[in-house]
Amino acid sequence: MTTAGDIMHRGAQWIPAHETLDRAAQLMRELNVGALPISDENERLCGILTDRDIVVGCVAMGHDPAKVTAGEMAKGTPRWIESDADVDDVLTEMRTHQIRRLPVIDDKRLVGMISEADLARHLTGEQIAAFAESVYARSASG
Repeated sequence: MTTAGDIMHRGAQWIPAHETLDRAAQLMRELNVGALPISDENERLCGILTDRDIVVGCVAMGHDPAKVTAGEMAKGTPRWIESDADVDDVLTEMRTHQIRRLPVIDDKRLVGMISEADLARHLTGEQIAAFAESVYARSASG
């Protein structure tokens, strides 16, 4: 059985909720990623911040990214998966919630992230095709 831990990108890092968006953008550049999980003061997942969130939700709205925090951008219920979850559960979670990045958690701590690129590297062509059809077909029609 292939698990989330088998396909995840290790070394993911949190951005604390109190950090500003300009610092988040710098960290994204340093790590060469487009999304960061947001942690509360207890290092628990409270959201995910994307580069698009910073641009569309802050800069394009005329707000100063040096004054808006990652926590202020956290919306909705964050989705995550345990590292020992089967890859089919990963695909179901990502499909159901129309998400392209999924934090992987072990013992309530961040241990990795799964992105579409990770799926492409580790899944069969058939699994990728089914995932893409379910995510992008619904997105285009909705």
